[in-house]
Amino acid sequence: MGTQINYYCYLLLFKAIALIPLSLLYSVSNLMYYILYDVIHYRRNIVRTNLSNCFPEKNINEILCIEQKFYHHFCDLFLETIKLLHVTEKDINDRIVVDNTELIEKSALNNRPIILYLGHYGNWEWVTAVSQHYQIPKKTFQIYKPLRNKAFNLLMLKIRSRFNTISVSQKTALRSILNTHKQMSSLIVGCIADGRPNKKTEKGPGMKFLNQQTDFMVGAELIGRKIGATFLYLDVTKQARGKYKFTVKELIPAEEDKQYPYTKAFYRMLEKTITREPSYWLWTHNRWLHNQ
Repeated sequence: MGTQINYYCYLLLFKAIALIPLSLLYSVSNLMYYILYDVIHYRRNIVRTNLSNCFPEKNINEILCIEQKFYHHFCDLFLETIKLLHVTEKDINDRIVVDNTELIEKSALNNRPIILYLGHYGNWEWVTAVSQHYQIPKKTFQIYKPLRNKAFNLLMLKIRSRFNTISVSQKTALRSILNTHKQMSSLIVGCIADGRPNKKTEKGPGMKFLNQQTDFMVGAELIGRKIGATFLYLDVTKQARGKYKFTVKELIPAEEDKQYPYTKAFYRMLEKTITREPSYWLWTHNRWLHNQ
């Protein structure tokens, strides 16, 4: 009962925020930046440590520049996510560009399911709108990790259900996707695969990523193998405030990668995306906790 009450409180508050035009919300974002960065120093030690370890070649002024730009983006991202509660298909399509969806449709026409890898980069919550830019497959899944706050988790599921995307938790993903695959050969599964694995069963052997030894999750590749999937990567570019370009790319494993080759290929492509413009990755996450 308490969860439902909290959920509706969150929903009413966030729907009220979502009614505000993005142009005004960005003024709110500027204020949020000042509070998070200058007043309460939200996770600033984690962000600076991550940036310094990932880019040892950069001096402190360069690190601070990336850091401050990241916090501006982080505040924008929060409000852009809430905006999904009140945004039309036309509005969202005016703000995104989607390239190379023919790679998705080609696999679908060949009755191949698709695993679409992406990272916590740019605005990953707006990625659900990509599903409007291809005709097939008809079923679009996204795998998510449930939040500890159950009421907020329900709210995020509502937000992520926009544009006919089906959210499945990590625990039930394999079963749900296999059952759907038995009924239809063509489907697409979006996987944000750059998080820190929680269990040994989820963890691959690790690799060098952003100058650090990094454990990685293997669930997406394991699911893909079971359904005979094509593996693709979604590259993201932030072009301006509230303007993103999503480009579908092939994942081509290196010949030397015999174990989890597609996951490793994803990390290499994500590293190129992050290095191109570091400020738009999620630096507040304590990704390398085991290294400290």
